[in-house]
Amino acid sequence: MKYMYFLWFLLGCTAMSYAQTATITSQNSNKPIEAAVLLCEHPKLSAITNARGQADVSAFKDATKIQIRSLGFKTKNLSYAELESANFQIALEQSTLDLDEVVISGTRWRQSTSEVPSRVVSISTKDVELQNPQTAADLLGVSGEVFIQKSQQGGGSPMIRGFATNRLLYTIDGVRMNTAIFRGGNVQNVISLDPFATESTEVLFGPGSVIYGSDAIGGVMSFQTLTPQLSLTDEVLVTGKALTRYSSANKEKTGHVDVNIGWKKWSLVTSFSSWDFDHLRQGSHGPDDYIKGIYPQRQDSTDVIITQDDPLLQVPSAYSQINMMQKVRFKPNENWDIQYGLHYSETSPYGRYDRHNRYRNGTLRYAVWDYGPQRWMMNNLNVSHQAKQGIYDQVSLRLAQQSFEESRIDRALNDNELNDNAEDVQAYSVNLDFTKELASKHVLFYGAEYVVNDVTSTGSITDINSGQSQVGPARYPNSTWSSIAVYVNDEYDVSDKLTLQGGLRYNQYILDADFSNNTDFYPFPFSKAEINDGALTGSLGGVYRPSEKWAIRANLGTAFRAPNVDDIGKVFDSEPGAVTVPNPDLQAEYAYNADIGVAKFFGDYVKVDFAAYYTILENAMVRRDYTINGQDSIMYQGELSQVQAIQNAARAHVYGVQFGVEVKLPKGFVFTSDLNYQVGEEELDDGSTSSSRHAAPMFGVSRLRYQANDLTLELNAIYQAERSYADLAEDERSKDEIYAKDANGNNYSPAWYTANIKAMYQLNKTFSVSGGVENITDQRYRPYSSGISGAGRNFFMALRADF
Repeated sequence: MKYMYFLWFLLGCTAMSYAQTATITSQNSNKPIEAAVLLCEHPKLSAITNARGQADVSAFKDATKIQIRSLGFKTKNLSYAELESANFQIALEQSTLDLDEVVISGTRWRQSTSEVPSRVVSISTKDVELQNPQTAADLLGVSGEVFIQKSQQGGGSPMIRGFATNRLLYTIDGVRMNTAIFRGGNVQNVISLDPFATESTEVLFGPGSVIYGSDAIGGVMSFQTLTPQLSLTDEVLVTGKALTRYSSANKEKTGHVDVNIGWKKWSLVTSFSSWDFDHLRQGSHGPDDYIKGIYPQRQDSTDVIITQDDPLLQVPSAYSQINMMQKVRFKPNENWDIQYGLHYSETSPYGRYDRHNRYRNGTLRYAVWDYGPQRWMMNNLNVSHQAKQGIYDQVSLRLAQQSFEESRIDRALNDNELNDNAEDVQAYSVNLDFTKELASKHVLFYGAEYVVNDVTSTGSITDINSGQSQVGPARYPNSTWSSIAVYVNDEYDVSDKLTLQGGLRYNQYILDADFSNNTDFYPFPFSKAEINDGALTGSLGGVYRPSEKWAIRANLGTAFRAPNVDDIGKVFDSEPGAVTVPNPDLQAEYAYNADIGVAKFFGDYVKVDFAAYYTILENAMVRRDYTINGQDSIMYQGELSQVQAIQNAARAHVYGVQFGVEVKLPKGFVFTSDLNYQVGEEELDDGSTSSSRHAAPMFGVSRLRYQANDLTLELNAIYQAERSYADLAEDERSKDEIYAKDANGNNYSPAWYTANIKAMYQLNKTFSVSGGVENITDQRYRPYSSGISGAGRNFFMALRADF
């Protein structure tokens, strides 16, 4: 115990040290700027302003160049001496155009995008306030560069550069969210995150395996939740916000509150959010194929088909959700920072709408096809230390435990047997990340990671008449998946205009699966499966800045995805008449990527941003026909089904371009547009090729925004190009429940657009109101590969109080 007292004495011995506070305000309104970043490259230092625009800059005392940045404002570069001569009061000029941003996702440490070879975009909190996304999936869509697929209202599966699901990576406060049961089909885990409790959102495009490991092939989505803010004065800092919102298309009723209480060394932040969504109403102008107009209902021990009074309602699609977060921060001095976070999210059960649209023998196939409550909990402890000597300048230790619960419940129409598959994943991770400045031109980022996932899967069959239950087939084997890795990344400033960055990572992954929970139901020729293999990935890139007006970035990178429990062990109905069975002989798939990007200012009024990329996926894990004990078909849920399995059976490639333009117009107007075009091709068994399922059609968003004083107005259009039957992926063409019919009666995804108007007004220092009309022309549309249509004409309004 005496050692514990000694440690706390060391941490607190400098608590009386002098703190110098800088205040950052808006030059136009004189209001404090929250979350402005002060960044120094030599030495590596960063600070963020609190709700009063204040930041402790004591550690910057010897800095000759401090960048002061905030989205929507011009960057200022000052030395500490200049900051001191300004009495530590800095006003930033508003500007919609900026070449650089401060991001975390590139290396897990704050740095300017001018040093990151990969393309990274940030979604500002101001954009989130104006756009009012209902879920974290919708929040990603605000970027205009991430395509969102939905199988039901309670969902949202991002697609980035032709990849999706388990070929993309999610991180929350630096912690990996992907689990061993992330599937190749669409995943809904992102809705567990709370957009109101999100401080910053970043999307890194392209491979990120050097820093993040398995799954980071198409990109990395990094969410940073609210950071507890300390008081920089003798007064207790109490800040927060409260919000309520209503939307007409799904009768949304949403409420949120968060409160921050900060002292000099301790701070707390508490957040709570609640959502309630009714069935989603689609638009009145569009393909009739999207109208179902009926739903099943149990009456007197019989399933009866009910005709809806309003055929545009998508029944069942209603659901509700709650999110809670509690964070505690202790910062005894400028060198140590300790933060603990507890996150919890739970949804109600919700119907998978596309499965409710499946027909058999001329009527609905299912009476029930629901996801059970989706629950996520994370405990996260982060300890950071700055040393500026020895083997590191900064070190961060993250210890995290996550719990994931999900289930699938289905019953065929007028069948008495209700099938229930439940999954529980306990995920544990340790991340140790270091930075070290070598001389004045090299910065080394290095670290180690250890991840363990324990998967428990159960199945049951219940007779709904008698209430009797028995053990049924499980979706997965009971399994343990683990990953051990080390990485190093070097940033080298060749000159003031050129920065190079290269890195390597070695990853060992281990999987142990026990199929004994399913051997009584399926004729597997094995009872266990083991994988123990390694993967080496690397990247090399650079950023060249000929002047302050433009930047050129190029990057070569590799990435990998290790086989997980979903790949080797899942049993499920992949499509009508087919069943996917386990395959224990899988290996990792590898991606090889090249991309180049150019961003340039033309005068002070136009910014053009362009990126092109090409990715090859080798040894791709894809679903193909298979045999089990020599049989190519087995009985599954009472139906003779073609046997399929995930196999290393394909080579795929994806290429595309991303284009953006921003134009500063007179009188407070700004025009922006983002366009994304990608092509994906995948090898089939016979050597021919098919379109890749997750390469979305061309899509984008264009915005005309007006801002003056306390008012912001925006008119925007969101759009998607057509995906014809010939260009659909081979396994997508038979999905009648998802797509519309073309003139030849074949499935296809029609082009669509929505026109939207949104506004936000600051009533006074405390209250603001936002609202608007989405899908003004009431289009009936369905984003590519989605099983549910988007909202019809939607009126929404939100009232917010900041204190």
